[in-house]
Amino acid sequence: MIRFSIWFIDDDESLRKAVSFALKKRYDIRTYPAAEDAIKALKKQTAPDLVLLDIGLPGMGGIEALKRIKETACELLVIMVTADKELDTVVSAMRIGAHDYIVKPIQLDFLKVRIENALQTIQMRKEIEALQESCLEENLQGFIGKSKAIKDVLNLIDRVAKNSMVPVLISGASGTGKELLAHAIHYKSPYFRGPFVVLNSAAIPKELIESELFGYEKGAFSGAVSTGKLGLVEQAQGGTLFLDEVGELSLAAQAKLLRFIETGEFYRLGGTRKHQIYTRIVAATNKDLRKMILQGDFREDLFYRLAVIEVKVPSLNQRPDDILPLAKYFLVELGRKYGKSFSGISSDLEDFLMNHHWKGNVRELKNLMERGVLLGNEPLLKLKDIGIESLPKETDIPFPRLPHQGIDLPAFEAYCIKEALKRTGGRVAQAARLLGMSFYTFRYRMKKLKNSRK
Repeated sequence: MIRFSIWFIDDDESLRKAVSFALKKRYDIRTYPAAEDAIKALKKQTAPDLVLLDIGLPGMGGIEALKRIKETACELLVIMVTADKELDTVVSAMRIGAHDYIVKPIQLDFLKVRIENALQTIQMRKEIEALQESCLEENLQGFIGKSKAIKDVLNLIDRVAKNSMVPVLISGASGTGKELLAHAIHYKSPYFRGPFVVLNSAAIPKELIESELFGYEKGAFSGAVSTGKLGLVEQAQGGTLFLDEVGELSLAAQAKLLRFIETGEFYRLGGTRKHQIYTRIVAATNKDLRKMILQGDFREDLFYRLAVIEVKVPSLNQRPDDILPLAKYFLVELGRKYGKSFSGISSDLEDFLMNHHWKGNVRELKNLMERGVLLGNEPLLKLKDIGIESLPKETDIPFPRLPHQGIDLPAFEAYCIKEALKRTGGRVAQAARLLGMSFYTFRYRMKKLKNSRK
């Protein structure tokens, strides 16, 4: 059984002792004579589950103390303790964020009931948070990283998810984990217990997209089932509809989707009755929708409705700090899956992973590690386990042929510097090593490149 912690802030010593004695068998109770003392403690240690706060405190009053408590721990539940003459002040306290109030003189049995009611709210909140965490762990396996690029994406997802009304567009190359992020938005939202429904627009013929999205009535077209069919929009009611590869939608389907996003209304194919439901839309694409708009293949008004919030997922080459942590994560997880245990990754395999150009991004990395786990037999996963006998020697590395018309050598040097910095996430020392330069030579050429742009 969970043992909750309660703080009681009141300047009446005899009341503090009475309340503490009444509650100490069931709760971890701590008392404070002044709000200033409690707020100092709150900033230095773990917050309690519940605070009982007297309104008529000397020094810092209860209302000001409530404001300070909410600034420090906004989720903390506070029950105000008030005298009859202070009841008008309770209204202000409730507006600021107090959970409940109790009037002096305190009847201990009544106090226990109010505390239990508040703690039930806390218990339910903790259960919901635990459920959300378990859902996220189950659905976000593999979306890990320590790079700034990926932390920025996850921070944005945290902020976006809480507003369940806002459509989200996730853009990025294939294999970067766009569907995993869509799961994160869903499971961090208030409607995480609703369904998460996926439409892969690229996998369905364009002439069938509308019926898949919005359903159809019986007899709507030749071959329609006699009972009709619910569309994915309705199946996702109260949850999230994830439109994967949204750039593949036909213009007709785009028009109907736009109307649904703006009004929440739609008609089934062949139907005359208007339906209205709530479904959050999260879309993803690996295409340049802005370019498609110029070509007339994607509606500009739909783009701006979907991209109220746009989350751009970096490619794996843009976050090199995450390559080895991801590889080791997959090594452990896939080892469990196939009943194998590896102690780590060999240095030559690490070099290969860090210098490989990951066109398929995280999906390609996972597939490569799965091959290694299946074929490897030694405690240490080696380069040969993924089907490569050895790293190419410097003399074996092919150089591009010199074009007949020649090249712009300074421009080529600038290109190499940019690519090296991109691959190393801006780390100058690592970029210098990639180009076979000393740190100081590389830094000099970087400076020269910047000055040439001025």
